[in-house]
Amino acid sequence: MTKAELIAALAKDTGVTKAQAAKLLDSYFNNVTKELKKSGKIGIVGFGTFAVAKRKARIGRNPQTGAKIQIKAKKVIKFKAGKELAAKM
Repeated sequence: MTKAELIAALAKDTGVTKAQAAKLLDSYFNNVTKELKKSGKIGIVGFGTFAVAKRKARIGRNPQTGAKIQIKAKKVIKFKAGKELAAKM
């Protein structure tokens, strides 16, 4: 599902315009991003938990040449599904 398809589905389900649904979705994304930057974790009961994790620097290989390369440390976002979401799958 693309962002446009999600916006259309939200608009249909809630009875609001696509423009209003797009604003709501953008607001949701912005607030999740802010909270992850601030505290590093956000939990939505029944859905799941987003958390920021640190990935250490490591040695990798260039798949074309086989040469070793240094991969820098970085932060990644992990998601763990909640019980209710996992049960529906």
